Amino acid sequence: MIYRLLLFIICFTAFPVLAQAKTLLVLGDSLSAAYGIPVETGWVSLLEQRIIRQELGYKVVNASISGETTIGAKTRLQKLINNIQPELVIVELGGNDGLRGFALQEIEQNLIDIIDIIKQSGSRALLVPMQLPPNYGTAYNKRFMSIYDNVSNKMDVSLSKFILSDIAQYPELMQNDGIHPVQAAQPKMLENVWPSLQALISE
Repeated sequence: MIYRLLLFIICFTAFPVLAQAKTLLVLGDSLSAAYGIPVETGWVSLLEQRIIRQELGYKVVNASISGETTIGAKTRLQKLINNIQPELVIVELGGNDGLRGFALQEIEQNLIDIIDIIKQSGSRALLVPMQLPPNYGTAYNKRFMSIYDNVSNKMDVSLSKFILSDIAQYPELMQNDGIHPVQAAQPKMLENVWPSLQALISE
């Protein structure tokens, strides 16, 4: 009888804690899918570990796919939201679009549509800006980077620091392709995103 009573108390008190866990969805490309490194060492896994350690009440779902584009993510986003029902979505997209030479206007509109889908569902979003390698030219890269400021302003959405800030310019922190960061760079990637994300989590 005492055993049953203790079991009831444990279940009764533990279940609400589990039920109250919010969901953070990461919608990204290979940078968030831990391309070329063990997935448990990627910045998203490090984020999940930090959230657990700090008891912030979120579970992390990583829906990032290597090679993902804004149109690809937009196509599958509504189903993800319906299934996962996230309170917060990190959008780390656009790099593959730029590398493939997609029209800048198209990239911007896709990101606007993605943010709109997130907002219409009642979720909040953090937009992670991207940059292209230097060989794409300064003028084009500036126009590409302006997409994220435009989307942030038009959609009133938070914008983080560039995820490869203080990383991309150091060859030792990049894989041989010059595009994807090595394992040692993942903690810095998290630190680049964390301040803006923490502000949203704390709201």
